[in-house]
Amino acid sequence: MANIKSAKKRILVINTKTERNKAIKSKVKTYVKKVYQAIESGDKNEAAEALRAATGALNRACSKGIYHKNTVSRKISRLSAAVNKMA
Repeated sequence: MANIKSAKKRILVINTKTERNKAIKSKVKTYVKKVYQAIESGDKNEAAEALRAATGALNRACSKGIYHKNTVSRKISRLSAAVNKMA
């Protein structure tokens, strides 16, 4: 355990940020899962709506620095391709 006051604070701050990042990553995974569930069910409108929500969640996570921009771009591209393939 740290003895220096600033080191103790850093531990607390890192734990707070870790919890926030976990929550946001979990939310993003849920949105992505909903897109794939809509694709499997065959509902084009539901899939498009889920894609819109997932894209927003991914972009917000990118702006917060949780995901790298290229990772977000790749995930959005793959989701969009999967939804467009339904047509």
